[in-house]
Amino acid sequence: MISRAPTARRIGGRRRLVGLLAPDVLRAMRQRHPKSHAVAIPVWRHNISIMRHGVSTEYDPKPGVSISTLAYEYPADFNVPEHSHGSDQLIYATRGLMQVSAGQSYWLIPPQFAVWIPAETSHRIRMSGAVSMRTLYLRRRLAPRSAGVCTVLHVAPLLRELVLEAVRIGHLRTKNPLHCALRNLIVAQLRAASAVPTYVTLPKDPRALQVARACIADQATSRSLGALCEEASATVRTIQRAFRRDVGVSFEVWRRQVRLTKAIELLVAGSSVKEVAFEVGYRQPSAFVEMFRQTLGTTPKTWASTLTKDHLGRYGRAGSF
Repeated sequence: MISRAPTARRIGGRRRLVGLLAPDVLRAMRQRHPKSHAVAIPVWRHNISIMRHGVSTEYDPKPGVSISTLAYEYPADFNVPEHSHGSDQLIYATRGLMQVSAGQSYWLIPPQFAVWIPAETSHRIRMSGAVSMRTLYLRRRLAPRSAGVCTVLHVAPLLRELVLEAVRIGHLRTKNPLHCALRNLIVAQLRAASAVPTYVTLPKDPRALQVARACIADQATSRSLGALCEEASATVRTIQRAFRRDVGVSFEVWRRQVRLTKAIELLVAGSSVKEVAFEVGYRQPSAFVEMFRQTLGTTPKTWASTLTKDHLGRYGRAGSF
């Protein structure tokens, strides 16, 4: 039975959650955040365990269940270590900014977006600010998307409400007509959801990786590829070949992805369009606005205005990749 989690109460002058988490979980959280009294707080009572590297089946749908769920509140700067699940997973934050990493790739998940993670995909998650996470665990092949590919999806208002209702219920059972109808609507919405390119893949080639990291670390300067290659002791042609081989696109296309991803992060943090444009290397804000519009189909100002006031200004400038 799923029940409301008890509220935090004060013990010894500190706010602590009592009776929610196993001792090993609390120890692990405190080791990661020794100076913070905040811990990850389950909204519903679940048997939470630290997720270690490897496939975890704890939250996978059990027999007779098509979709299981989890609701969790994470403090700022919390890191979920690398792990994977035996089921397909949809991670959605009603509040907060997440960065999901898998292999050489990073996906930034702002409000109004979710990330689709195929079963058995090892990944880790960093919370840029306080995050209210809502997760669906779907039986494999229930809502097939590109096999083995993590994807950021736009969450339409209907899909958002469906996710929240599924989390409220807890488990969608295969013999419950209402649960089946809800499941079918969720699957239809997931299939129709549009992918959003808020991701960055790093090249494996050591010299190309050096160029990539230098570019990410100093986007405002917008150094030329030639200057970056010279610093890495490589020719432009060599680096271009490495990017096409390892990432699948040219360096300039890759850099636009980096700029867009960072821009979304800054917009969620409450920066103005002009500030964001300069921060990601555009001398003319109009050029940045056009890049944003061509990629996401709307201007950054319009996109940012759709975020609720509850989202804006709550997150510090999250660290770079």
